[in-house]
Amino acid sequence: MTKKRIYVAGHRGMVGSAICRQLSLRDNVELVVRTHAELDLTSQKDVQQFFQEENIDQVYLAAAKVGGIHANNTYPAEFIYQNLMIECNIIHSAHCSNVQKLLFLGSSCIYPKYAEQPMKESALLTGILESTNEPYAIAKIAGIKLCESYNRQYGRDYRSVMPTNLYGMNDNFHPQNSHVIPALMRRFHEAKEASMPEVVVWGTGTPMREFLYVDDMAAASIHVMELEDSVYISNTEPMLSHINVGTGVDCTIREMAETMAAVVGYTGQIIFDTSKPDGTPRKLMDVSRLQNLGWKYKYDLYEGLELTYKWYLQNIDSFRA
Repeated sequence: MTKKRIYVAGHRGMVGSAICRQLSLRDNVELVVRTHAELDLTSQKDVQQFFQEENIDQVYLAAAKVGGIHANNTYPAEFIYQNLMIECNIIHSAHCSNVQKLLFLGSSCIYPKYAEQPMKESALLTGILESTNEPYAIAKIAGIKLCESYNRQYGRDYRSVMPTNLYGMNDNFHPQNSHVIPALMRRFHEAKEASMPEVVVWGTGTPMREFLYVDDMAAASIHVMELEDSVYISNTEPMLSHINVGTGVDCTIREMAETMAAVVGYTGQIIFDTSKPDGTPRKLMDVSRLQNLGWKYKYDLYEGLELTYKWYLQNIDSFRA
């Protein structure tokens, strides 16, 4: 049996590791991975050499520099530069080495700040972006357009999936530079341990957010990658190569924080710091296209948070270090 050599870029990250876990269960797949020390994805020369040597059949492009509001505000240059370089190098080198199938993982922040809810794929480039993560969003939009351009000019089959807010195993639990769920999970856990009377959450608690457990994202990514061309194209508008991935269900940040407290077992007060930014007022994905393509999420928010917290407790020493 000939095995497909599948390169997962970003295999140590939250999404990349979940994709690897699921692909590793298949007998017909040979996973190809490289650490940052082994391959600098911002180096065009190194990435080109990697593809020339490795005879790759498919690529999952899950590598990215990611972070929450604080990180995006503090390091905008790194966010736009590193993400642009990673995307350009991998997509172009894959093409030059005749890799026909590639899946690019983007982000829901590509959509305008005040996009009509729920956000359809067609909302892309119809309005201004949320200012706190505009450099990151522009890099992700560029990734979509790279895939579209290589498809149009060279007949490649490079697809893009746009996940909603993700969380789960191998997330970044840094106290300042992480996304809202891992940041709050750590904060609630440490408050419980220290018997703190209150936990402070940024913003008013009123923004609406949709959350997707990372194993669901991995399953959706593989599903989209493996769709027959005729099925995929018939459900994708001309020149619109990206597909939303999410639950189609959202909640307020307050509701999420209260669910988090219940999962962690924190019984103190939750205080909202209204001097801190809220970000986009609502971000809900229209996932009807993905559902029409035969995929739906498995884990609701409580189940996903339970699984994430269990993993967090098993790995807590590494976060403290």
